[in-house]
Amino acid sequence: MPWIGGQRLAVRRGMTGATGNLYLGLYEFMSMGLVLHFLRPGDLFLDAGANVGTYSVLASGICGARSLAIEADADTSRDLARNISINDLSQLVETHVVALGPSDGEAYFTIGRGPENQVVSKAGEGVRVVPQKTLDTLVGSAAPAMLKLDVEGYEEQVLIGASRVLRGPDLKVILLEGSSPYVLELMAAHAFTRAFYDPFTRLLQRTPNELSFSNGRWTLSNEFFVRDWDFVEQRLATAKPVTVLGRTI
Repeated sequence: MPWIGGQRLAVRRGMTGATGNLYLGLYEFMSMGLVLHFLRPGDLFLDAGANVGTYSVLASGICGARSLAIEADADTSRDLARNISINDLSQLVETHVVALGPSDGEAYFTIGRGPENQVVSKAGEGVRVVPQKTLDTLVGSAAPAMLKLDVEGYEEQVLIGASRVLRGPDLKVILLEGSSPYVLELMAAHAFTRAFYDPFTRLLQRTPNELSFSNGRWTLSNEFFVRDWDFVEQRLATAKPVTVLGRTI
């Protein structure tokens, strides 16, 4: 199916999240808008919990950044590889079929749940053993500019194995599916400040904006953390516009 910026998505019925992009333009509007407006050619984007690769397609196909797309489920990784292939992004996107965690080794990982597959504590029906790497191991000496981390409740463990990545001065923006007291302390220890973003106005702020609320309640999912605020604001303000469902942002 055609998507934004001349990109395409290979999707099928039941692909929760991925199919939402066809109806809504950007399924996770604030997060995806932040990716589109921040990244530049030559940047390295970490797509941790890549699923079928929608974020990597945005980062590399539209922004021209390099991406590390990390997905632990072998079946899902084939859909990820297909989306990279049909958009001719193999030179910009490097895929890894591994789970992320606090140490190198193996992990128990569910199967058959689509984007809700996750690391679990023990073997059982619908669970397979997969290789596990730390983010520091995968990234090596590279210097990422942005990290998107969506690993279904395993964020703390992944961040434990990402101390070198977090210290890297080039890392300016982190997108998390959710946080915890530990994660908030970790962000503060590395000089990251919670941020809220409106892709319509390109306004980055430290207090919740109108888009952060659903039915009058603050939506905690897809949280943003920014380091070097002035640098990030300048990037957002000067990004090339992108048309989403007929509207330019």
